[in-house]
Amino acid sequence: MELTVATVGRAHGLRGEVGLDVRTDTPAERFAVGAVLRTRPASAGPLTVERTRDLSGRWYVSFAQVEDRSAAEALRGVELVVEVEESDEEDAWYPHELAGLRAERADGTVVGEVVGLEHLPAQDALVVLEPGGQRTLVPFVRAIVPVVDVPGGRVVLDPPQGLLAADGPAEEARPGTDPTDEG
Repeated sequence: MELTVATVGRAHGLRGEVGLDVRTDTPAERFAVGAVLRTRPASAGPLTVERTRDLSGRWYVSFAQVEDRSAAEALRGVELVVEVEESDEEDAWYPHELAGLRAERADGTVVGEVVGLEHLPAQDALVVLEPGGQRTLVPFVRAIVPVVDVPGGRVVLDPPQGLLAADGPAEEARPGTDPTDEG
């Protein structure tokens, strides 16, 4: 199975180095000098890692096939992929395993279908297509998604009021609406 380990970002410098938007827990292993990475689209690669560096948590890579800034800019948005076996970790899922799962509340009420996974700066978010056609981003954290049951074809959501479009907007406290408020 193909797994995206990074997306090529913008060029860095004049000699063809690029920044990477890393999607792997083992970047030092995946981007080791000499590693050959397939690309999506396939026409952009394969690419051979020539140099790599980690600068304050940001990964920069030079590929043997990329000689200058123009060639590096042409790679922007290209996905770097590797072939992997299915994960045996209890808490790890690949995006393709999540797509198509039924999204439901703890009581079994269906609230939509997972159609993707967004990698956001703070955390990943499930993209849920609700029955009314709305696409809702659900933070992929245990407090809101307590159950991921891939064999059972479902995820259980415990969203705060107002997160799902079907809930309507969250209620806001307004002065004078609280019976204990005397002012």
